[in-house]
Amino acid sequence: MDSDYDFIKPIGKHSLYKFELIEAYVTSWAEKLLNFQKCKELVFIDCMSNCGEYVFGETRVYGTPVRVAKLLSEKAKKYPQKKITLYFNDKDENKVQYLAQLLPESTDNFKIHLSYKDGNDLIRSLGRVFNDKVHCLLVYDPFKAEIDWDALKPYINNWSEVILNHMISDPIRAAKTVKRDETKRRYEMTYQCKMNELLNWRGDKKAFESKILEIIVSLRRNTRPFYVASFPFFNSKNALEYNFIHCTSNIEGFKLFKSCAWKIFKGHSSNKNTYGKDNQYQLDFEKDGSFFCVDSDCFNIHNVVEYIYKSFRNKIKVELKEIWEFLDLHPIFPSDGFKNEIKKELKEVYGVKVYKTFLQFREEE
Repeated sequence: MDSDYDFIKPIGKHSLYKFELIEAYVTSWAEKLLNFQKCKELVFIDCMSNCGEYVFGETRVYGTPVRVAKLLSEKAKKYPQKKITLYFNDKDENKVQYLAQLLPESTDNFKIHLSYKDGNDLIRSLGRVFNDKVHCLLVYDPFKAEIDWDALKPYINNWSEVILNHMISDPIRAAKTVKRDETKRRYEMTYQCKMNELLNWRGDKKAFESKILEIIVSLRRNTRPFYVASFPFFNSKNALEYNFIHCTSNIEGFKLFKSCAWKIFKGHSSNKNTYGKDNQYQLDFEKDGSFFCVDSDCFNIHNVVEYIYKSFRNKIKVELKEIWEFLDLHPIFPSDGFKNEIKKELKEVYGVKVYKTFLQFREEE
């Protein structure tokens, strides 16, 4: 590694998954919106971009800004009548200067804006009103549990989508021993509560996760439907690093993000290593039926199928459209991308009869 660029840091597989998920989502997100007649402009904001390059094993890999810029540059060529605007920012000017060397050139309908300031200042300064003609995707990816909700609030309430990295490993490891006033202030800002309440959670990750989701929902003022999906990322030691949270008022974006996450995790809801236990059966003697092991940190297709079966088993016939719309609203389970696997397992495991447009869960009486 060049000593002049000591900010190019090694990353783990979980970080690579994060880059791949954003890239996969932006690819499909952009294609859908650029084909939407009303949409005239896409805006992508990464307010905490870093330098755009990392070390993974023995190789250099690109981070979010480079991946997104390259793919949206190609989209701009394909859709010359549409406008694409990107904002990349980092506090460190040296990182921004390095990033600039990795990015494609701006064109008439493709513009990249670079800055080096506090990320919260950037998103405050943009101050744009996004609507069905201008669609915005904001990636808010701090390196520690530090979330400025006042800066995010307009994007949560506007015609925008937000991908938020909740660095949950930070408070789980440090909240009980923190002494610096600045760190305490940061935690209190992020979790919108006093430090003594945080200490009462004693490393309970569910408490930290629930609080973040609660805050997001509480900030919502718009009357349009609002959807929030959350996926955990684990390091090589199977320790939870962060929750990746997607917020949108667009059901199609919500469905798409869940589908992309499950595909990146190869049919699971996270990259946690379950050591093969997710495919083991257990017996439920009270309900007289078998079911798969459930790890709430790493769901799999078996869990999705069981969820469907338990929800509809008392019905005779159910339209497939109703099944998929039911999954559409689940905060984790995907509807798109796994329909064939779901139907196959409903048939093979639970004896559900599968027809072209409906499922039959039991015989008519």
